[in-house]
Amino acid sequence: MRTNQADQVFSRTMRTHARSSRQQTRPSSAGLSASKRNASRPRMPSTSGYMVAAGVTAAALFFILWWMLHGSADDAPWLPAGLAASVVMLVAAAARQVVMRRAWTRYILEQGGREPSLKSSAQHKSSISTSAKTDVHYAALRTVQKRSAEADATVDKPDAHLEAYHVCRDYLGSTEEALRNGGLGAESRVSVRSGRERVRSLQKHHLLAWASISARTITQDAQRRVLVSDKIETAQRALEVIQAALKIYPEERELVDSNAAIEEFITSVKISHWVELAERAAFKGHFRRAIDRYRDALFYATRGGLSDETQRETVERIGREIEILRARVKLTKLSDRKSSSNATSRATAREGEEAID
Repeated sequence: MRTNQADQVFSRTMRTHARSSRQQTRPSSAGLSASKRNASRPRMPSTSGYMVAAGVTAAALFFILWWMLHGSADDAPWLPAGLAASVVMLVAAAARQVVMRRAWTRYILEQGGREPSLKSSAQHKSSISTSAKTDVHYAALRTVQKRSAEADATVDKPDAHLEAYHVCRDYLGSTEEALRNGGLGAESRVSVRSGRERVRSLQKHHLLAWASISARTITQDAQRRVLVSDKIETAQRALEVIQAALKIYPEERELVDSNAAIEEFITSVKISHWVELAERAAFKGHFRRAIDRYRDALFYATRGGLSDETQRETVERIGREIEILRARVKLTKLSDRKSSSNATSRATAREGEEAID
């Protein structure tokens, strides 16, 4: 479970001032508020937890198969059991990146609309002075800036930017709760609002960086795939990342352009697939089949996903190929008719010669 450092600083300050004040709170109330605070925090996806679960599953499968084969008087029950457990671990390791990326995407979609808040009792709020709240604000702001700098120092690690985005979001939720409850002086409120503006820009920066790096990495992976289905499935994951960010910043031009670029890539893969099948059929002389394949490619070209200029050029090129194939079909029919007519004439001539003879 991820604990925000800004929340830790804020909680430590509140506990220190609560002990120094004369107002005493009951342990049961403190425990209840702590449990509620922990329950309100969402559980973040964990790679280590995923691999531990895969290891436990593989171990359980090993012992179950070993017990079953040992009961059936198998000479080496550990061999197939170990092979099955190894396959489970290999599949889990291969799918780890896909599973964790989808888990992070679901985490953003589910948590994007929630507003985290720093929950404390009324006794704690009343015991904290304005200067202490200001110190907490500066400490939390320094934590956010430090985490942001660490994320920017990484080159191709989107998870660091996603973590920085969550730190910024937690800070904005905490400061909004403090501003709404009051208790801050005029200067402190101005300082908090100024810090919120800086953190809000950092939040947007890190989410865009996460979406850009993740989508670029997944798209490059899709381009290296051989099968058309693998290309499309991998590109769809990149599209899910961009659309998750679009739910938070729907009018961000960079995200809109990235979404359009990935959709164009998926559409171009489908069109290229059907065009290649059409060219193969035409090379083998199956002109009608080639026309049908070109029509399939034309179907995807006109459904959207391509830019206006690219769509127009693609439709015109496919239309020309279809017209060429139709002309070849007509020529083939004429040639067949002539061949049939010549064969009939030759057959008639031979029959006449035979009759004369």
